[in-house]
Amino acid sequence: MNKEQIKAERKTLVLSLLAGLCGNATLAVFTSSAVAFSVFPVIAFALAVYCLYQEYLSKPMAEGTPAIAFACFLVGAFGYSAFLRAQLPDMGSNFLSLMICLGLLFWVAIKLGIMNPKAESEAQA
Repeated sequence: MNKEQIKAERKTLVLSLLAGLCGNATLAVFTSSAVAFSVFPVIAFALAVYCLYQEYLSKPMAEGTPAIAFACFLVGAFGYSAFLRAQLPDMGSNFLSLMICLGLLFWVAIKLGIMNPKAESEAQA
C-alpha cells in the first residue's frame, strides 16, 4: 500500500480498532461479573459497526485492507482484554493477550510501511 491509500483507509482501520475494543467491552459487560454493567459499550459497538458498514458501502477497499482491518479489530479486542486483566488480576494473566496484541501491531506496522526505512526515505525525497 502506498501513502495515499494508507491515508484513505485510515478511517476504516480506526473504526475496525474501535469495533474490536467495544466488541470485547460489550462481551465483558454481559459475561463477567467483575465488570459493572453499562450500556455505553453496547451503543459504541453498534455505532462503530454501523459506521464501518457505511464506509464499506461508500467506497471499495484497496487490496490488502480487509486483512489489515481484521488485524486492527483483533488488536482492539486483545488490547481491551489485556487492559481488563491488568485492572482485575483475579481474571488471570494478561501476558498472552499482550503478546498477541504486540505481534499484530508489529505486523500492521510492517504492512502499512511504518517500519520500512526505504518508504520513509523515498517519501522525503
